[in-house]
Amino acid sequence: MKKKIEFCLLYRDMWQSSGKYVPRVDQLKEIAPAIVKMGCFSRIETNGGAFEQVNLLYGENPNTAVREWVKPFNEAGIKTMMLERALNGLRMYPVPADVRELMFKVKKAQGVNIARSFCGLNDPRNLELSVKYAKKAGMISQAALSITYSDIHTVEYYMSVIDEVVKFGADEIALKDMAGVGRPVMLGRLVKAIKDKYPHILVQYHGHSGPGFSVASMLEVAKNGVDIIDVAMEPLAWGMVHPDVITIQAMLKDAGFDVPEINMNAYMEARSLTQKFVDDFLGYFIDPKNKAMSSLLIGCGLPGGMMGSMMADLKGARNGINMFLRNANKPELSEDELLVQLFDEVRYVWPKLGNPPLVTPFSQYVKNIALMNILQLTQGKERFSQIDRNSWDMILGKTGKLPGTLSPKIVELAEQNGYEFFTGNPQDNYPDELPKYRKEMEENGWDFGQDDEELFELAMHDRQYRDYKSGIAKKKFEEELEKAQNSSDVKIIVKEVKLPEVIKEEQIEKVKQRCPNAKPIVSTVTGTVLWEVAVEETSMAKPLGTAYEEGDIVCFVSAYFGNEEIKTLYKGKLCAVVAQQGDKVKKGDIIAFVE
Repeated sequence: MKKKIEFCLLYRDMWQSSGKYVPRVDQLKEIAPAIVKMGCFSRIETNGGAFEQVNLLYGENPNTAVREWVKPFNEAGIKTMMLERALNGLRMYPVPADVRELMFKVKKAQGVNIARSFCGLNDPRNLELSVKYAKKAGMISQAALSITYSDIHTVEYYMSVIDEVVKFGADEIALKDMAGVGRPVMLGRLVKAIKDKYPHILVQYHGHSGPGFSVASMLEVAKNGVDIIDVAMEPLAWGMVHPDVITIQAMLKDAGFDVPEINMNAYMEARSLTQKFVDDFLGYFIDPKNKAMSSLLIGCGLPGGMMGSMMADLKGARNGINMFLRNANKPELSEDELLVQLFDEVRYVWPKLGNPPLVTPFSQYVKNIALMNILQLTQGKERFSQIDRNSWDMILGKTGKLPGTLSPKIVELAEQNGYEFFTGNPQDNYPDELPKYRKEMEENGWDFGQDDEELFELAMHDRQYRDYKSGIAKKKFEEELEKAQNSSDVKIIVKEVKLPEVIKEEQIEKVKQRCPNAKPIVSTVTGTVLWEVAVEETSMAKPLGTAYEEGDIVCFVSAYFGNEEIKTLYKGKLCAVVAQQGDKVKKGDIIAFVE
């Protein structure tokens, strides 16, 4: 009897791995019937991750979007699946336990069947509540392993995590190969170990195609007993996304597996509709580089979906780096040279930071530290001179236990800063908050929504939800789209937006003339510059000549998690300001100069 393998379509993840936005609810409703008619999917990944934040950014109600999107699949008997980040829920930073519990109740009521829960650190303590809350709400609990490649991340290591989540009651296991760097043979051995020990548990494999291993990995996990494989479809398959269902179906069919047939007329209809959405407006926000695969990702282990944000970060940082190189009469770096340097630095710092799996948000933290290190080394400073708040939380154990060992240098830095390492349960750091948000909704006269779903959205995405309610979000999106549509850099199929950069080459040259020994103050995060935290119309940068000691706070950048302190690495006086109060900056952008 042939081994049966089912397919799960990653329609949400396809878009999220390609660009900034995902289809609107009207577009999702339009394509759902074609996906159903394809007849080859037993599951659809419908929501979770950043999906609902995108709805809010559009000015759409995410709860309406989820209900409308899952409904046709529920009616067709196709299971719907969400992705959530355990301690971080549906966002990039930790969530109180009462909000996490409400999330599963709301999503079950909205028609979502399966909760795929992953912890970026593979800490079972972070997964425990996800498994228990999902099951309590009546959902299928799928505990996901964050797959990466190192001497630490062995079959034995992953099985120790699985043993714990099975004790919690997980119904299924997923292998979340988010960067696609898992080696095929090792993944096959892991699936076999799971099926040998827990034959009753379904195993699902998720592998991005970026570095090129995923097709081989899918064949290996199939040979070793996997039950379900995640796939994509054109025009968004491959590149930094996932292999196309047609290729995987043909490969597995030839290998002797029982796989579903594909209704090709329906496939072409869904393909055409997806392209229509790209041409409508979503293509303006798709980075063309995400359409290509890159073996460079094998060495650094970073997820391919980060390429767009990495290139944006490098663009800002490259100006400052090259200014220092010019001043030192050294050759400047091209974008490609700097990219290779960043990959090498990620490979260098990763084990020193305890080998966190390079998945959201920890991949961003490791990349941020590596980028800041490059800036510091260029300026003659030591590595790890600038580490942002979220990265310190990871290092100190506030978000979970690191799989590896911190280097003595990092431990020493923590002690010098007066930081304490945390060994308790990470959830204990984040007390319940629902009463606070209930009060806010009551004071504003806002409806709590069906099954408290509006309360949940405020508690999970408070800043974005307030902007949605006020209409600011929709206005900002319309302005962003208009700017993109008026851009001269429009491509025929996949469109790229060139947003204005805060720091320009001519500004650097002017600073160099006025302040020959100028040294930059660099933003460690993406956000809005705050020279004064209490923002008023008269708020502005500090006066030129303001004196700073090394390590002094110069300004703040308002990021999604709050205000990040921006410190100077140098003693000196403020000689030039590039970013004024309220200006937008990216990680690596120069805010000001001291001399």
